[in-house]
Amino acid sequence: MPKVGMEPVRRQQLIDATIESVAELGLQGTTINSISKKAGLSSGIISHYFGGKQGLIEATVRYLLTSLKQALLNQVTPQTSPEQRLMFIVEANFSRIQQQSNNTKTWLSFWAHSMHDAQLHRLQNVNSKRLFSNLLSSFKQLMSDSDANLAAELSAAMIDGLWLRAVLSKSDQDQFEHCERLAKDYIRSLIKQYGA
Repeated sequence: MPKVGMEPVRRQQLIDATIESVAELGLQGTTINSISKKAGLSSGIISHYFGGKQGLIEATVRYLLTSLKQALLNQVTPQTSPEQRLMFIVEANFSRIQQQSNNTKTWLSFWAHSMHDAQLHRLQNVNSKRLFSNLLSSFKQLMSDSDANLAAELSAAMIDGLWLRAVLSKSDQDQFEHCERLAKDYIRSLIKQYGA
């Protein structure tokens, strides 16, 4: 009989083990056995909590998405200006958790597999739409709707591109900080160019 209250702890152990396994073996090479071994738990518990490997992979991606969302929500207050909020969006995307090697490798595996897996593709769409929507909401307070739309599209591409460039070059924290500054400067230039 499992201990009462252990489910959230076990779920997080399995998500952490999945991130570790994907970082080491890739999504293709990650198995129920590799995850359960890293978690120090029986493989049957994965089916019990997640219905199998696919359910656990999706839960892991949702965990990373939630971490990204939480990094932004922790910064924003009702007094936050639209420009400050845009800077916080950039900071959330370049936060420590987004730079950790295991997480970056998991994101890259997720992105690659989302092209071939309908559920992961749906989660990727959620991620893309959330970034665009967050940017758009702030830009609309600073410029016309059509300019805000363009600025949000360009900023989302810049944030994703700079993050990807930093990860693929196996950059250190200084390079991530440099990329964060570039994204912020780019957003400021859009506000200057299109701002009312």
